[in-house]
Amino acid sequence: MSDRDRKPNFRNKGGKPFEKGRKFARSSTWRERESGSDGPVILYGWHTVSAALANPERHIRRLYLTENAARRLAEENIETPVTPEIVRPSTIDQRLGPDAVHQGLLAEADPLPSPGIDTLELEGIVLVLDQITDPHNVGAILRSAAAFAVKAIVTTARHSPEATGVLAKSASGALELVPLVTVQNLARALTELNDRGFMTVGLDSQGAEDLGKVELQQPLALVLGAEGKGLRQLTRETCRVVARLDMPGEIKSLNVSNAAVLALYIGASRLGLMG
Repeated sequence: MSDRDRKPNFRNKGGKPFEKGRKFARSSTWRERESGSDGPVILYGWHTVSAALANPERHIRRLYLTENAARRLAEENIETPVTPEIVRPSTIDQRLGPDAVHQGLLAEADPLPSPGIDTLELEGIVLVLDQITDPHNVGAILRSAAAFAVKAIVTTARHSPEATGVLAKSASGALELVPLVTVQNLARALTELNDRGFMTVGLDSQGAEDLGKVELQQPLALVLGAEGKGLRQLTRETCRVVARLDMPGEIKSLNVSNAAVLALYIGASRLGLMG
């Protein structure tokens, strides 16, 4: 029996039946709205959407599900704050593109609030991203940050991907777990972190010290630069320390998301945060 033939009577939070057969608005595509700052956040995929549904701070505007996805949500007792619209998989494909692995779930939501630098806890680790523009890399960094209980990720309003679409999918639910602090001026934000007592450590292949040998302290801010360009000059100058990741092999540089997880492991181990 196909998805089209099944007619389960799923219900959302409050006991209302899921809405079926509603047409999508055609005024603008999701991909068009995803690239703009005024549209909703686009979330798709099982881990991404289910984590958003479980986050009380995330306001879901609209939720689109295939019948299989709706059934799985019901079986796992995941409540939906809005009445979902049941659609065919091809309908979501048309909106996200053929390469998007959506697993039958797509949500439109409001962005999560961005906390200020002055609200960050004076303990643990934060990550600072200096114009890392690839959403896959930022999503992977978010996922690693969640694994290492990073307190927040600081990024710039410009030259950074929006917390939507591909980034959210790559983060695999971590977008709901790690606060994103968006700043206008990164050097000013680093100065504020320094003033608040953070040890700001920039990571650069030409750094004077090996990160594994630096005497680290909490609160720690690890600063990562874009692939190819690395840290900008003013960013380097504002960090208290600029360190490198020493590796024994012939290749001495890593993809920025891999460098992030290695730096987090070193930092968490040195600070006694691993267990």
